Amino acid sequence: MKKIIRFSAVILISMAVLLAAAFGLKAVHDKYVYSTYPLSYQTEIEAAAKKYNVDKYLIYGVIKTESNFDPDAESYVGAVGLMQIMENSFEWIQTLYADEEYEKYTFENMKDPALNIDYGTHLLSILLDMYENEDTAVCAYNAGVGNVNDWLGDSRYSDDGKTLKEVPFSETENYRHKVEQNKNCYKQLYDADVIQ
Repeated sequence: MKKIIRFSAVILISMAVLLAAAFGLKAVHDKYVYSTYPLSYQTEIEAAAKKYNVDKYLIYGVIKTESNFDPDAESYVGAVGLMQIMENSFEWIQTLYADEEYEKYTFENMKDPALNIDYGTHLLSILLDMYENEDTAVCAYNAGVGNVNDWLGDSRYSDDGKTLKEVPFSETENYRHKVEQNKNCYKQLYDADVIQ
């Protein structure tokens, strides 16, 4: 009888150790996942999302893809900040929305995280309105309006002039997939409707 009790105790202890290890690994996994997809700049992102009516998870997806949340990021072509604003994009927005609020800023201000998020989200909203298709707007954010308009007018890349069936720039093709993947990861991790 004592052998059976000892054997049962060993089994129970082993199961407890295995369960603790499994939950410990899950905790390590969860910590890694949440640190890989942080809610950095949450206040600024949510304010810009509301101001310009843009899905906050799309903004997170763009920032994750563009700069991985490095506010000092600079690309070899001169894009700066969290959302990698180009000077010509900054000037385009300034031209479209010439008012007192915009006139007080220069391209140097795009190094400020809050302003960078505001301008980047505003640019996304313009592109979303222009193309009425998130995938196409994301391609334009990366490759520029001129390139995307050319692709939409070419039957090799678009059947309907609104959506892209193929993207001739591999960088933009990879970019749109990364943004979508990152957006979906954020949604899966943080959207209460998805979690439930």
